Amino acid sequence: MIIGHGVDVVDVDRIRRLLTTMEEDFLLSTFTRAERSVACEEHERVLFFAGRLAAKEAVGKALGTGFTGEISWLHVEILPGEKGHPQVRLTGPALAEAERLGIDRWLLSISHVEAVAFASAISVREGGGPLTAADPR
Repeated sequence: MIIGHGVDVVDVDRIRRLLTTMEEDFLLSTFTRAERSVACEEHERVLFFAGRLAAKEAVGKALGTGFTGEISWLHVEILPGEKGHPQVRLTGPALAEAERLGIDRWLLSISHVEAVAFASAISVREGGGPLTAADPR
């Protein structure tokens, strides 16, 4: 059962400017140590972070919360899976919200061209039926 779907588009030039003018602040406030340590070629760096930012935003939308209240950018990690495809890892309040909703699987896709990065995230609950007022998941 699909719980939520989020999409986001990021302007690559905006990320280029952030990496040029305030790289450390931007990276430390938005990406976890694990995300920052993912190896990528220098010429792919801007597109990599633009795509990951779009993915985080799409996940926040699919979670139904965005990045408000207790949920921050650092509670959503986008890391490569075994075969290199992006995987969602939640921590803290984002994980608690996903558990409350019964989300146990994420479908995530990231794409980019020179000017924009795009991501789509679908949150899925594989077990159980639809949510009801009596089922607070």
